Amino acid sequence: MSMPGTDSKTEVEPVSEDTRLSIGSQIDWPLAALTAKRLVRPGPKTTAYTYEAAQAELGDAATRAEAPVREVTGLADGLRIPTTRILDRPGWIDAASDSMRSMLGADAAGTDVGSHGFAAKFGGVQAGGLLAFLSTAILGQYDPFTPDPETGEPGVLMVVTPNIINVERQLKVVPSDFRLWVCLHEVTHRVQFSANPWLRDYMQDNVAVLTSETGESTTEIVTRMTKALRGSEPREKGIIGAMQLLQSPEQFEAFQRMMVLGTLLEGHADHVMDAVGPAHVPSVARIRTAFDKRRKAPQNPVQRIIRALIGMDAKIAQYIRGKAFVDEVVETVGMDRFNTVWTSPDTMPLPDEIDTPQAWIRRVL
Repeated sequence: MSMPGTDSKTEVEPVSEDTRLSIGSQIDWPLAALTAKRLVRPGPKTTAYTYEAAQAELGDAATRAEAPVREVTGLADGLRIPTTRILDRPGWIDAASDSMRSMLGADAAGTDVGSHGFAAKFGGVQAGGLLAFLSTAILGQYDPFTPDPETGEPGVLMVVTPNIINVERQLKVVPSDFRLWVCLHEVTHRVQFSANPWLRDYMQDNVAVLTSETGESTTEIVTRMTKALRGSEPREKGIIGAMQLLQSPEQFEAFQRMMVLGTLLEGHADHVMDAVGPAHVPSVARIRTAFDKRRKAPQNPVQRIIRALIGMDAKIAQYIRGKAFVDEVVETVGMDRFNTVWTSPDTMPLPDEIDTPQAWIRRVL
């Protein structure tokens, strides 16, 4: 993949299996899941009938969303429709802990707690706190790492029923419309990965770089950060600038690649939602307005701190910037030529091309 300011091709450096295991195997994942399920708040109050009806409708919506998403995107034509898991919050915690364990390279049994002792347990408690918070916020998620229980192939779509019920009540929108609208977004992610299997390995390779040991001593890290702070070279702002200081050059490049990929995936999904919505979701305009207002609503101080630490505000920016990129490219060249973006890492947008789509068009098309 070309890096900022160059036209050369840069491939993600392969990381040894031992290095891949270094982070994931230092976390007690069973403890993380157990901690999260003890901390998580219960979902909204519903009758058993209402809850079961919502589960059934979400399963149906995830299946119905597949055809219009494939039609608009031109992707995954002829492929089977993968599994959708309709989960509660504890179920999502179990699934997410398994996914994170796989993504970070831990073995199937989790972690060798005997080898890592207190450090693994401390990491498990920290991971559990994060999972507990996220389990109340995630509406749906495509997990490219967990195997489909029917085929054994990686990739499962997860929808979290209580969170969807909670948000549709807050927004006062038509439940059936909102459920299909959410599924359109998540099914787009499923289609992206189903049609382009290389994306999964690309993500995992970059995560391996991000979580690998750099070999830098504390003195070397401090020296590098001091030089960067005192230097005249421009630095990014916000969380990206912090990562630029804290990470090695190789890790920061991997971080940028992941940010660009996330921005593209989320922006493309939002573009597809808006393209499909008017024909399939009668109240889509009201849902979009209410949901965007919710995204921008002020949070209490604790929520703001947590959101900043885990990068949720940066993720919201990904939706906005990514959708603007996809909207302009599709309007200029059409969806078929836009799909060139899925060819390989070299056709991904460069970081500065996300905000200048015409530059990507000139370079790639």
